[in-house]
Amino acid sequence: TPGVQTPSLPPTTHTAFLHQDLCRQLHARVDKVDEERYDVEAKVTKNITEIADLTQKIFDLRGKFKRPTLRRVRISADAMMQALLGTRAKESLDLRAHLKQVKKEDTEKENREVGDWRKNIDALSGMEGRKKKFEG
Repeated sequence: TPGVQTPSLPPTTHTAFLHQDLCRQLHARVDKVDEERYDVEAKVTKNITEIADLTQKIFDLRGKFKRPTLRRVRISADAMMQALLGTRAKESLDLRAHLKQVKKEDTEKENREVGDWRKNIDALSGMEGRKKKFEG
């Protein structure tokens, strides 16, 4: 309509270009971060597989070497003390000197005291003379 005036709009083309440029920059940053994340994930998976391979090699190497069988070695007491104690072996050869003296208990005395329990039962019950009254 020729008689109606439309209000003039502010120039939006300039702000639209600014917004589009900002979006392009943000998309570029997102793409760069995604690439870096992918690279880091690739390095991590490579390291994990390398660690697994190395641990497998360790287990394989452990199995290849055969451990020698141990042999019994006969050694005298003096030589053993010399090996264990070194120069102090001469000083401490008498091992019994450091032991505590223990007295042996007489078990025979206890056996004599016990004796026949049937003989002592009358004396302990207090019926020494009275038992004869009942029997006779």
